[in-house]
Amino acid sequence: MKIGFIGLGNVGGKLSGSLIRNGVDLTVYDLNADLVAGKVAEGATAGDSPSQMMRDCDAVITCLPSPAASDAVMSEMLPEVGTGKTWMEMSTTDEAEVKRLGATVIDAGGAAVDCPVSGGCHRADTGNIAIFAGCDRATFDRILPLLTTMGRRILHTGDLGSASVLKVVTNYLATAHLVASAEALTTCKAAGMDLNTAYEAIKISSGNSFSHITESQVILNGSRDISFTMDLVKKDIGLFQEVADRAGVPLEMNPLMMKIFDDGIARFGERELSPNIIKRLEEATGLDITAPGFPAEMLDDEPEEPGYEVIPQGRT
Repeated sequence: MKIGFIGLGNVGGKLSGSLIRNGVDLTVYDLNADLVAGKVAEGATAGDSPSQMMRDCDAVITCLPSPAASDAVMSEMLPEVGTGKTWMEMSTTDEAEVKRLGATVIDAGGAAVDCPVSGGCHRADTGNIAIFAGCDRATFDRILPLLTTMGRRILHTGDLGSASVLKVVTNYLATAHLVASAEALTTCKAAGMDLNTAYEAIKISSGNSFSHITESQVILNGSRDISFTMDLVKKDIGLFQEVADRAGVPLEMNPLMMKIFDDGIARFGERELSPNIIKRLEEATGLDITAPGFPAEMLDDEPEEPGYEVIPQGRT
């Protein structure tokens, strides 16, 4: 298959790197010419436009910062969609929007998949990230070899749009864990606890979470660098809120977290690194929530392994 990849930012740049590293015939496109040049140096071909890429490729992957960006790119690609063409949306986006855009692709004779990733930029860089995929089973079976080149654990989530719902659900949980970890670490410091010991206590206990073993480390280092910013958190939990609102679920925690991140953005800027939400508590208490011996950024030290489909519990 000849693959196109549009959007070479924090996540897209790493996912496209896995495709290049594994010998996929890849054409790339981004508004930032330097990002394109970097991937060309790794072995990709530079695309001329989204429409040219859809015309010349079997499948085009988009990994973009907002639903509006995906809509703009699709408006360029759609005239070139036809039988045998596949659109793979790897952006974190709105369920309703991916269904709307996907329907236009399907009506034109193509196939559409929402296939966002989860697990952190450090795992996207090594091909060990998880990928959710929403589409019909025949399309999933056809693209599974491609997905296993970019990720390790691949879950078919159901129909188009289902993967986007689960993506924002997992990002909501990660945000809840980040906010809780910030409060827990600040409280430990205020109570006179050694933060290195506190980190280990949480890690080996029922209080552990993926956010703790990643984001708590860069919080304690002081770099706060998880390659994710406050505006992206606000977008993701906002998308989760829209899912809940459409389903009639009266959420209580998420609206509070949206207010917390609104305040963080007002104080520190929308492009502030998301773990620096703890600065609100550092400023309120006068405490420095750092400790020696933690990394400045997360690196995936597991070797790259072949990906595989994850079968949900209770199914064969």
